[in-house]
Amino acid sequence: MKKAEAISIVEPHLTKERFDHTLRVADTATKLAQKYGASTEKAELASIFHDYCKYRPLEEMERIIRLSYLPKDLLQYHHELWHGPVASLLIEQEHGIQDEEIQSAIYYHTTGRANMGKLELIVFVADYIEPGRSFPGLDEVREVANQNIEIAAWMVSRNTIEYLMKRQNRIYPDTFHAYNYLTKCLDGGNNFDQKLIRNT
Repeated sequence: MKKAEAISIVEPHLTKERFDHTLRVADTATKLAQKYGASTEKAELASIFHDYCKYRPLEEMERIIRLSYLPKDLLQYHHELWHGPVASLLIEQEHGIQDEEIQSAIYYHTTGRANMGKLELIVFVADYIEPGRSFPGLDEVREVANQNIEIAAWMVSRNTIEYLMKRQNRIYPDTFHAYNYLTKCLDGGNNFDQKLIRNT
């Protein structure tokens, strides 16, 4: 599917602010894909569709989760987690996109997971660092993302967990799994560049 067609499908489902965010994520992901040797076409397409179901009615998303292969424990957590998995399913059912890399990148763009592939890492990080966002600690993640995508993803996971814990929110297990897996890989392989994370 070409970029223009994907945009024409997604735009009607999003607010102007969310659509602008989507375009920035797509641009960021494309640049990261170029840097890290991933498919720029897949990074762009996954990013355009990553929030496709962001504003679907909660009742519709709940029904899809209950009636599909999607894990039912999603329903025990905040509905903000639902739109990624639901979108990964609906882009296939509604638009014939059956690329596992693209679907997985969309599915896990909010939570992350253990053993993320390169495209998953790129969309996960791009959604966090796109230039329209602004909050404490973000510039450090942006800087690291241009040097080591795995450490950037580790930082995103860590920051997300800290943010949710401070607010006493429940945390989906995949987010912990992402953090633990990345920590093990980076630390166990002596790949933590302390200079990159010294100020984080």
